[in-house]
Amino acid sequence: MKSKAIGLMSGTSLDGLDICFAEFEKYDNKWQFKIIEAETICYPENWEKALRNSLHLSSENLLALNSEYGFYLGKTVKTFIEDKKITDIDLIASHGHTVFHQPHKKFTLQIGDGRGIKLQTNIPVIYDFRSQDVLMGGNGAPLVPIGDELLFSQYDGCLNLGGFSNISFKKAQKRIAFDICAVNIVLNKISQQLGKSFDENGDSARKGSVDSNLLEKLNNLEFYHHQHPKSLGIEFCNHYIFPLLENVDSLTALATFTEHAAIQIFKILNKNRLKKVLFTGGGTYNSYLIEKIKYNTSCEIIIPDKSIIDFKEALIFAFMGVLRINNEVNVLSSATGSLRDHSSGIIA
Repeated sequence: MKSKAIGLMSGTSLDGLDICFAEFEKYDNKWQFKIIEAETICYPENWEKALRNSLHLSSENLLALNSEYGFYLGKTVKTFIEDKKITDIDLIASHGHTVFHQPHKKFTLQIGDGRGIKLQTNIPVIYDFRSQDVLMGGNGAPLVPIGDELLFSQYDGCLNLGGFSNISFKKAQKRIAFDICAVNIVLNKISQQLGKSFDENGDSARKGSVDSNLLEKLNNLEFYHHQHPKSLGIEFCNHYIFPLLENVDSLTALATFTEHAAIQIFKILNKNRLKKVLFTGGGTYNSYLIEKIKYNTSCEIIIPDKSIIDFKEALIFAFMGVLRINNEVNVLSSATGSLRDHSSGIIA
C-alpha cells in the first residue's frame, strides 16, 4: 500500500508553516517513508500577529479567524503544490494552530478550518486531530509518538525541541510520551526584547550569566513533579514562566532559561537510561542548548539531516492522515492518557 500525503504544521513558536509532501509505503508489515518536497513558509507579519493574539479574541472574532486561517492554509498549500509541480496527492493532513489547550476542561482548539483547505485545493483534508482524544480523557498530546513508533523505531527515543520539548520512548513494551518543558516559545519571546526573532545558536544566552535563584524557582515548578502523561500549552507559560522573567535582564533570562531547559531535558534522558535519542525541531540548531545537554548525559544524541530536523512533525501529521483515511489507529493512549488507542481526525 502506497500513499502520498501533505502534512501541514504550525508550531506554537510561530516560526512559520511547515509543509511536507511525502510518500508512505507499508512493506512486510513495516512502514517506510520518503520526503519528496518540504518547505517552511514564514508567516507574513499580519498573520504572525493575528495568530499570536488569537488567544485574546472574542468568540465571534475567533470563529472568523478559524475560517480565514483555513482559507489562508488552503491558498498557501495550493501555491506550494503548483510551484513544486506536484501531482497524485491522496490527502492533506493539517494540524492547525493551537489557540487553547486545556484538556482538564475537556477542550483544545486548533484553528484553521479544514473545509477551507479542501475548497481551495479540491483534495481530501484531515484536520482537528486532538479534540477526540481530549474528549476521551486524554491530553490530546503528544500525537507524534505514533510516527516515532512506526517510522523511527531504530532509536531508543525521539525528542522534539520546538516551542515545547517533548519526548517519546518505549517503556515496558509501551510507547510513552510527554511534554518536558517550554523551550523556543520562551527563548523567542525573550530574544524579541533584544530585537531578534530567536537566539541564533544560543549566542545571546552564552553571553548572559545564570541567575541561580531564578533557576531554582523554574526547576521547582510543580509540573516537573507530575507523572506522565502530561502536556503543556501557552497557558502554562503565561501563568508560571513569564511572570518569573518579568524585570529580568534579557541576557540573564536567556542564559537562565536555556540552563533550565537543558536540566529538565538531560534529567529525563538520564532517569530513563536512554542510550540513543533522535533530536529534531528548531531548537536542535541552538548549539549552546545542545552542548549543555550533551555535557550532562551519556546518552548518544543523534542529529539527523535538515529535512528531518525541520519537517519531522509535518511528516508525521501527513502519516497520521494516511492512517486516519484507512481507519487505522493514529493516536496512542499510552502517550496521551486517553481511554484507548483510536483513529482521530475529521475528514473534509
